[in-house]
Amino acid sequence: MIRNDNHASDDLPCRLPWRLAWRAITFLLLAGTLSLHGQQAKPTEYQVKAAYLYNFGKFVQWPAGFGPAQNDSFIICVLGEDPFGPALNATFRDETIAGKSVVARRIPKPEDAVDCRILFISSSEDKQLKQILALLDRNSILTVSDLPQFSQRGGMVQFVLEGSKVRFEVNLTPVKHAGLTLSSELLKLALSVNRNVQSGD
Repeated sequence: MIRNDNHASDDLPCRLPWRLAWRAITFLLLAGTLSLHGQQAKPTEYQVKAAYLYNFGKFVQWPAGFGPAQNDSFIICVLGEDPFGPALNATFRDETIAGKSVVARRIPKPEDAVDCRILFISSSEDKQLKQILALLDRNSILTVSDLPQFSQRGGMVQFVLEGSKVRFEVNLTPVKHAGLTLSSELLKLALSVNRNVQSGD
């Protein structure tokens, strides 16, 4: 396991409108300085996680020809109960990745993830996680969750709280197995990068 210790202490501006605040979130995301505690004007935990999901899309390379050619959207999905609420749609509104409009989609079962580029697996799916990951095997979908030990159980990116900050861990074994490539810049921001973690319960 490789551990990254590039911490910073800046806080988000307190009185920015949401659209400007989102831009600040993006900037601070790249600096690894997101904070949850403090004044109410600061983003909630799931606003921060929504911003991460959007930015992950900019730092991941999918295999050539991934997804239906006629699909003009970059689809980020939530499987199971949605913890984001309106934050997901608000974050993605009017945004694009690789020239495609970013769209949020809530899906009830993993079979519906065929068009998803990024899939957030909700905590409601904990008991079915092994089956979900097995079903998605080699589907070139970036799997993300805040389930405990998600990256150790075969998931690709796991959100973790470090004090007041939302951070993330990466398991490169399923990433490479799915044919995905993560930017070195993204890996630098990870709290830890695991290279030899196998799937398991």
